[in-house]
Amino acid sequence: MVLLHVLFEHAVGYALLALKEVEEISLLLPQVEECVLNLGKFHNIVRLVAFSPFSSSQVALENANAVSEGIVHENLRLLLETYLPSKKKKVLLGVGDPKIGAAIQEELGYNCQTGGVIAEILRGVRLHFHNLVKGLTDLSACKAQLGLGHSYSRAKVKFNVNRVDNMIIQSISLLDQLDKDINTFSMRVREWYGYHFPELVKIINDNATYCRIAQFIGDRKELNEEKLEKLEELTMDGAKAKAILDASRSSMGMDISAIDLINIESFSSRVVSLSDYRQSLHSYLRSKMSQVAPSLSALIGEAVGARLIAHAGSLTNLAKYPASTVQILGAEKALFRALKTRGNTPKYGLIFHSTFIGRAAAKNKGRISRYLANKCSIASRIDCFSEVPTSVFGEKLREQVEERLSFYETGEIPRKNLDVMKEAMVQAEEAAAEITRKLEKQEKKRLKKEKKRLAALAVASPENSSSTPEENEETNEKPKKKKKQKPQEAPQENGVEEPEPSVSSTKPKKKKAFSKEELVNNDLEETAGGGMSPPKRKKQPKAEVASEPEEADSLPVPKKKRKFSSKEEPVSSEPEEAASSKSSAKKKKKLKKKASQD
Repeated sequence: MVLLHVLFEHAVGYALLALKEVEEISLLLPQVEECVLNLGKFHNIVRLVAFSPFSSSQVALENANAVSEGIVHENLRLLLETYLPSKKKKVLLGVGDPKIGAAIQEELGYNCQTGGVIAEILRGVRLHFHNLVKGLTDLSACKAQLGLGHSYSRAKVKFNVNRVDNMIIQSISLLDQLDKDINTFSMRVREWYGYHFPELVKIINDNATYCRIAQFIGDRKELNEEKLEKLEELTMDGAKAKAILDASRSSMGMDISAIDLINIESFSSRVVSLSDYRQSLHSYLRSKMSQVAPSLSALIGEAVGARLIAHAGSLTNLAKYPASTVQILGAEKALFRALKTRGNTPKYGLIFHSTFIGRAAAKNKGRISRYLANKCSIASRIDCFSEVPTSVFGEKLREQVEERLSFYETGEIPRKNLDVMKEAMVQAEEAAAEITRKLEKQEKKRLKKEKKRLAALAVASPENSSSTPEENEETNEKPKKKKKQKPQEAPQENGVEEPEPSVSSTKPKKKKAFSKEELVNNDLEETAGGGMSPPKRKKQPKAEVASEPEEADSLPVPKKKRKFSSKEEPVSSEPEEAASSKSSAKKKKKLKKKASQD
């Protein structure tokens, strides 16, 4: 007995269901089909074997993309290998999509079935899925479906973000619509202004130029020789400007009121602005075609190439078409009419607007259109699938079409395709190398600018806010350090010790040690006998200034330092004498000990 299992893909996960022993023919009866709508009766037919939920929305999106492309995802593979019976011949798996069914049958070896009974069962599972899975509500299932639908569609749109052939399709469609609208509006201006100045229609043929001149002239009675220079600028022809001036003097047109003239001028200004926009849109289309399909635009022109891409739907679709389809692209009605009436099929479609077919003779138009379609299909494939698209191949293909035209006319044998493509390959590699170098330089410049900008922002914003308290602490600490250094500098400035300018780094350390002892002795002496110190303080600063003027000039000490040092300098000389006397007494004691030991 073959067991029938059904695979159901939902936004929350995969579900594997098993059908109870029911005849397949009976499932197709209308009474049984009605039982699918009833949950109790549906439970008698189907039971849930396993349910594999998706861990996150990203995993759900990956599985949805895999199912749509006909790829067996790892989650689906694990579910089927775990819960389906090991004997694959006794298992029949029902799936809704034939693509995924073929992929499962090829990779895992399970027989898959689609349509018929499976469609009815999946309809019932889809209806009662929130009741089959424990803990799943109808609201949560709907939310999961909505979220997955949004993310799936967003991913499909993002897939085409860098495919700017969409912009080409829109711009060529707008360009064609603008041409129709400008022609319609220009005819309206011609008819409207022709009541007042009918002779101008025969002199000026171009629609945009006619609207500009009608806007400039206004009332023909006010046109005189002073406006002749401006007319020459607009018409780009002195003879036409003179003819307009002469015709305005002897015109048979009716008089027109000021209000009507204002309306005509405003409408003609709209037509002029539309024609200017049409020119800017055409330049935009040319730049886009040179970026997206440079070979195709070099071969057949920007407008015809853009129309081919728009008619095919995208550059990828055009690259997939054979040359015979490209040849009659745009002439589908004529083709099917010819097939229906058994007449002659069309020789060309949109490629008729290229210059090559117009230059060919009548008997060679079909041949050159077939050859041109062949080259267009090659150019579209090069543009679609090359990493760095260049116009080298398009120029070489255009040369081949030119040689084929001359062959039809003069009989001159063209070059072989192999030789031309070899030359194109060499030139294309050089051009691609140059383009990659330029892109790398631009990327490096951009990265440098970005680094500089980020560094400037990092220095400007956070450090300014955090540096203010640090600067305040530094300013508070600096005067304290100076006060500690002042008693250390005092013995250097005294007349007791006069070190040389090239003093080693060890001497200041000794002086720092003496300075601490000096401060202690100063306090003791001031408390014991402070009567002797005032006369010394008055005398020694004078001796200091007289003996060492160079040191005082060389050290840039502020006035506060000098006042402070003058108070402590005389005191610091007495502890030095006391320290020297102590050291001599210690030496004498050591000598006496050695003598007693001897």
